[in-house]
Amino acid sequence: MFEIIKVYKENFPKQKFIGKKYDNANRVNGTFSVKEKWNECFKEDWFKLIENNIENMSVTKTGDSDAYIGLLRNKPKEPFQYWIGMFTPQNTEVPNGFDFIDFPESELGVCRVCGKEEDILFYEGIEILDMCNKKLQQEGMNHAHDKDDVCWAFERYSSNRTKTKDKEGNVIVEICFFV
Repeated sequence: MFEIIKVYKENFPKQKFIGKKYDNANRVNGTFSVKEKWNECFKEDWFKLIENNIENMSVTKTGDSDAYIGLLRNKPKEPFQYWIGMFTPQNTEVPNGFDFIDFPESELGVCRVCGKEEDILFYEGIEILDMCNKKLQQEGMNHAHDKDDVCWAFERYSSNRTKTKDKEGNVIVEICFFV
């Protein structure tokens, strides 16, 4: 099981997201395994390729500069997209084989979710997302759509929270919506 332990608003500076995009072309028998795609990223050491192109890892960014991101793109009447990568400074060079998206300065609604690894890390399904979206709405934060009517959200897997278990064996992931 999992629970939301903190909800807050955060400033999001202008950044470049660099990563790999997964969509309908990556589905097998109607679905694709998010966990399988994350395992592929770790096996191929794709995050290291992105990090090698960042001039200053200590740059002030959203949350933690070393966070791995599961980026969700949802637009009415278009296929859902799931991206795996990192937010980087705008001047970061994009490695071969990766795609990027430039994000403007904006605000995030953040839900800090605590639970067992198997329940909250690289989860399948939308239960956590729905719960976080409802909690943010209760706090007066509605998800925003960009100029192209896209709703963006992301899972933030920060090394200092996601890899460190508390005394009950729980870890933390942050679910963030642009608001």
